[in-house]
Amino acid sequence: MSTIKELDAVALTCDLPEYRLTRGDVGAVVLVHGDGTAFEVEFIGYDGHTVALLTLERNQVRSLQTTDIPHARELVAV
Repeated sequence: MSTIKELDAVALTCDLPEYRLTRGDVGAVVLVHGDGTAFEVEFIGYDGHTVALLTLERNQVRSLQTTDIPHARELVAV
């Protein structure tokens, strides 16, 4: 696994329906906890509003790869 640092973009590896997030959604790491076992990750919409700011464990995110492709989806209203 590659090292994840602050300000890195990461992708979710699981769905988080309670936050309206799905596997593959991309967020920015704003804080690395300890030796990289957990991260504060901010997910934002294209209009700039914060969708969620979450503490996620290492197995819930992954680094982006050069083989990834950007994707847009509509956020389901609550």
